[in-house]
This record gives sequence, C-alpha cells and structure tokens, in this order.
Amino acid sequence: MKVKIKKLNEKARVPAYQTKYAAAADLYACLEKPLTVMPGERAKINTGVAIEYDDNDVAAVICARSGLSAKHGISLTNGIGLIDPDYRGELLVSVVNLSDVPYTFSDGDRIAQLLFTPVIRAEFEAMDELNETERGAGGFGSTGSK
Repeated sequence: MKVKIKKLNEKARVPAYQTKYAAAADLYACLEKPLTVMPGERAKINTGVAIEYDDNDVAAVICARSGLSAKHGISLTNGIGLIDPDYRGELLVSVVNLSDVPYTFSDGDRIAQLLFTPVIRAEFEAMDELNETERGAGGFGSTGSK
C-alpha cells in the first residue's frame, strides 16, 4: 500500500519502520522547542506530517510506543488514535504522563507508532431481542475471577 506524506513543516520526518518486519512505523515529534509534560498532564504533540492513501477499507491507527509507556509512563490519552482514510490534517499525538516525574519531548523524538489495519463496516439492524448464549449479559469479570 502506498501512503503519500505531506510535510507541513520543513523539519518534519517521514514515518519509518525500524526493522524489516516491523508492524508499525515510528512517528516523530516536530517541535520548535522541547515540550515538558508534567505528571498527570496531557499534551498534543505535532508530527508535522499529513497522510493520504487510496484504500477506504483501511484505517491508520496511532499506537503508543511500548518503551515510552514501560520506561517513562507516557501513554496515549485515548488509548489509540484512529485516523479515518478521508482525514488530511496533521497527525497529532495526544499523550498523557502517567508517571510521577516530568517528561520532556524534543524535536525528532520517536513519540508513537503508525499502524495500518483493515476496516470492516458493519450494517446495523435494530432488534427487539437477541439470541441467548451461555454467557448471556454477564459483563466485566463474569467468566472468571481475574
């Protein structure tokens, strides 16, 4: 799949896969100056790029970098960032600092990953009843103790 990249800032970096079989490409911070995110604080980090691809049955997903999460407590504010195929604006990475110490992002830092995944669009049909199952309406924790 071909993905067109528009640099919105001359310092912006094109997303890049770090290994031959990497599932997602790294996204890089595009910052005029370092950005410090305090404990419990949220921030939007510019990437300086916009994307275009011609497969409307694919979505781009912004995922957290596991190293930032495990080592520094930096996560995405919404778990993932879903980029619809018709979005043409700048890719922004919304982060939250879940640690108890400030974290500083610098220009060019790898801040998230960009993953492309197939999309299945459901056809919804309102019903008065649904088929019964053994589980039924059992929710959180209903199938075991953990």
